[in-house]
Amino acid sequence: MMHGMFRGNGGCGYVKKPDFMMNIGPSGEVFDPKAKLPIKTTLKVKVYMGRGWDSGFHRTCFNTWSSPNFYTRVGITGVRADKLMKKTKKEDNTWEPFWDEEFEFQLTVPELALLRVEVHDYNMPEKDDFSGQTCLPVAELRLGIRSVPLYDRKGERIVSVTLLMRFQFV
Repeated sequence: MMHGMFRGNGGCGYVKKPDFMMNIGPSGEVFDPKAKLPIKTTLKVKVYMGRGWDSGFHRTCFNTWSSPNFYTRVGITGVRADKLMKKTKKEDNTWEPFWDEEFEFQLTVPELALLRVEVHDYNMPEKDDFSGQTCLPVAELRLGIRSVPLYDRKGERIVSVTLLMRFQFV
């Protein structure tokens, strides 16, 4: 999540707090992330498909006798009211999964929200295998269809591995 927080400023290691966190109200009140806040916006995220996965992922990371069964977890991290995680259906035995699923997230403090995206390989009955991730500041999202790169657990980009996604605010 820290990689995502600093992704908006080029990774320089400093993120300025939003103005509403720095200001004191007329009655001396300060921002309370636990307070009941009104919904400011709704983010629609559509996960279309994965590209380049047959060459980007090391085949030794997955089952050697079958292709992976990928699914994607998409969620918001931020103030308590905004936290939510959803997931796509799993795509069986394919290196180029096609989900075409849309998720909606109602956001009360989009300035502090991060969009988390994780890809896993479904692995019954064992624990699912982690495949890749990315974390993006919601305030920095560009509207429209985007090719989103994936990163490993250390935050290093997995070459040629992307998700095709659409971002829309309503």
